[in-house]
Amino acid sequence: MVPFPRLAGMFLSFALAFSGLAGLAWADSSWTGHTALVHGMALSPDGKSLASASFDSTIRIWDVGTGKTKMELKGHTAPVYAVVFSPDGKTLASSSADQSIRLWNLQDGKQLKEIKGHTGVVDSAVYFADGKSVATASSDKSVRFWSTETGKETKNLGSLAGSAFSIALAADGKTLAAGGAEGAVKVWEIPTGKELKAFKSSTVGGTTGLAFLPDNKTVVAIGHDRMIRLWEGSTGKALGQIGPTDDDLYGLHLSADGKKMATSGYSGVVTLWNLDTKAKLFQKKLPRFGAYCVLLSPDAKKIYAGMDGSDVSVVDVP
Repeated sequence: MVPFPRLAGMFLSFALAFSGLAGLAWADSSWTGHTALVHGMALSPDGKSLASASFDSTIRIWDVGTGKTKMELKGHTAPVYAVVFSPDGKTLASSSADQSIRLWNLQDGKQLKEIKGHTGVVDSAVYFADGKSVATASSDKSVRFWSTETGKETKNLGSLAGSAFSIALAADGKTLAAGGAEGAVKVWEIPTGKELKAFKSSTVGGTTGLAFLPDNKTVVAIGHDRMIRLWEGSTGKALGQIGPTDDDLYGLHLSADGKKMATSGYSGVVTLWNLDTKAKLFQKKLPRFGAYCVLLSPDAKKIYAGMDGSDVSVVDVP
């Protein structure tokens, strides 16, 4: 489970809001329906649907064009932390504090399978390209693979030193990274499961978000030290950094070409970055705290933020 931020971060966020360093503004639109914090989101492969995972123990499927709820998925018995669409867009996987991963049929909203095996919160999940496997990261410190056909565990990559918060799979499916408590990052070779490298990314708190660039080699990591760092995954070689940013970072999402990146944080700041130049392209400070997850639309014209206040805030990028 990603820890809630330090009080120092809260006080700094107040200072930012009232000093004018981050412009206070409403979201351009807000999607309502959840009754608790929105912790995870995912866009469907066709870009027409957005799934949100909430601490109200439900999942909502939204129509991106209208902002209306198309489907509500119920079955988890504790907060839902992450959601991910299958590559064909027909199935959704969700992970939860109830220690389960659940698979859902997106045609009728029915649960297809409940997968058990973790002994802690399942913080993050990712589908493999063939749709036959899901990898998960948990507060029980482990990273595991599961068959979506049988629901059985197929591989346990071992553990991080502390809770595993985030997980990322390279586009070619040959490398997987997980980040967690104390800034830890581990990188494995797939499918052998051989550990390639372990290193520390965030210097304060945990590594809360990870993504691979399209080169399948470079890992982007964010954390509570307010830094964005780039690493060579297989060696742990530092390739550059951005920051310190204006916020304790929680959300991270890359454009398909890997040139733009959206981030979000506890004080409600959403930012769009150019990864080539490391320049800030756009930023908005939402009036509420707790932007725990973020998505960038395929055309990079909208930023979606999952909020502590239970809504999905939609920000137009000029």
